[in-house]
Amino acid sequence: MLFNFFNRTYRTKCLWRAMAVSIALLLGACASTPDPELPEKEYYELAKEALKARNFSEAARHLESLETLYPFGVYAEQAQLDLIYAKYNGLDLEGAHAAADRFIRLHPQSPHVDYAYYVRGIASYNMDIGLAAQYFPMVDVTSRDPGEMRKSFGDFSQLVTRFPESKYAADAQQRMIEIRNRLAAYEIHAARYYIKREAFIAAANRAQEVVENYNGSPSVEDGLIIMVECYRQLGLNDYADDALAVLAANYPKSRAFDKNMHFKATEIEKQKRSLLNAVTFGTVGD
Repeated sequence: MLFNFFNRTYRTKCLWRAMAVSIALLLGACASTPDPELPEKEYYELAKEALKARNFSEAARHLESLETLYPFGVYAEQAQLDLIYAKYNGLDLEGAHAAADRFIRLHPQSPHVDYAYYVRGIASYNMDIGLAAQYFPMVDVTSRDPGEMRKSFGDFSQLVTRFPESKYAADAQQRMIEIRNRLAAYEIHAARYYIKREAFIAAANRAQEVVENYNGSPSVEDGLIIMVECYRQLGLNDYADDALAVLAANYPKSRAFDKNMHFKATEIEKQKRSLLNAVTFGTVGD
């Protein structure tokens, strides 16, 4: 009797387990069933409603379905533009960049292609800075290789050159100035890195890059100071004097001069102290 009781109990447990597995499989099959295809216009109307409600992920889903099922439909081009908008405002920067890139390739003559260049540039710009630097201004972004920033500059440059009357051109120009300043700041950061390692030729070359190619940037003054100091370290006094003359003519109130306009060498000393601080874990130096 006891054996039969346990045997019935075991069979009951097995039955419940089998039922549970069957229900799970059934639910999985239902979940994987694709949504029914909708008419093109219905996808577009659903996307518009989602955009109006600022539900950008839902809008993107409908627009992607429309693009997949009706790539040559009536709403195809507008849907691709709306997808760029939805991806960017949904903070999917890589998706926005990809959508803009696809639109530029498929519709190079579109009257709205300037918008695609603009968003592609903005997406690259924000991907390079990152959310940390956007929301926490104390984060130093000048030490990172600005690869995406260079791409952003290229997109804005094309926009301004090809579509000077575009409503996005003015903002693109301002962003190009900001990007140039950041690229120049990155070169100065690299120059100081080389100074710490007493690679004065490399440091002078990076500083010269700023002076020659980033005219008007706030970093030009730093570049000239670094050139003067590095050339003096290398015994290239004529080059140092030339850089000093340019510095005095353009930045007479530079921090590099005392009240009598005598040059004060500070960059190399400062970077050496910074390196000493790093290798001694903060016990010596700044």
